Amino acid sequence: MHSDFQHWIDANLDSQKGKTILITGGNSGIGYYAALGLAKVGADVIIAGRNAERIEQAVRDIQAEDIAGSVEGGIIDLASLESVQEYANQFQTKYSRLDVLINNAGIMMPPADTTEDGLESQFGVNFIGHFALTGRLYGLLKSTSGTRVVTLSSIAHRGAEIDFDNLRLEKPYDTVREYYQSKLADIIFALELGHRADAKGDDVLSVACHPGFTKTELQRHVDPALLTKFTFMDTWQGALPTIVAATGDVKSGDYFGPDGPGEMGGFPALGVIDSAALDAAVADRLWAVGEDVTGISYP
Repeated sequence: MHSDFQHWIDANLDSQKGKTILITGGNSGIGYYAALGLAKVGADVIIAGRNAERIEQAVRDIQAEDIAGSVEGGIIDLASLESVQEYANQFQTKYSRLDVLINNAGIMMPPADTTEDGLESQFGVNFIGHFALTGRLYGLLKSTSGTRVVTLSSIAHRGAEIDFDNLRLEKPYDTVREYYQSKLADIIFALELGHRADAKGDDVLSVACHPGFTKTELQRHVDPALLTKFTFMDTWQGALPTIVAATGDVKSGDYFGPDGPGEMGGFPALGVIDSAALDAAVADRLWAVGEDVTGISYP
């Protein structure tokens, strides 16, 4: 493990002993380092993803580190609402508590495709899959004291918009536009979940974060020539806003990212939420889309 990552953990994290933390996409990139860091300080971490072989390898790699907690794997395909339901059912059978759910998994600018349920793939995986998973596990979250949901967004949400007439590839595919839309949907979801939990008096914090410019496998579909124009942080550093959102002194609606210029690099601090994410009418309509597509009404 990177020595700077260990130093940051030692200086900034309290024990998470006794906490059960589920991270989607925890087998690589930011999710992997978030899982490793949380397991280092005693959490019982479950990393869930769609590739069993890669999940198993990540579990072995984390177990090989000096961790004070534990790590297990789970199989979920966020592009399939049936898979999300099956995994949520399995999770609730096996675990009696869920202290933190980290909605981390995502895809970025892939070729045009749809999910199993007919949604544009980025909107379907990045937003709808996590909307469904959070909804399926909401009862368990609500019954565990002091829980929180952490949802990964991006600085790409800035200036984006939700095109409700283009959620199923109704229009010619624009890989960048659709990615930005999905990340805007993620931060709207995080904020709206917090509002709704507060209104119901549920003991569930909803927090958002983003990794700035961090080099991960997420960029595998991006033009390499474009990537050379940017400076990227090491993956472990990009995971720090997620870890702070999951463990720090936070309140619902907080949004963490790097503290450097443009929130592209640096260390965790509160970030700026674009006005595009603060439209209550859009939030209500997006939530209604989530309920309609998934068939889930949060209890």
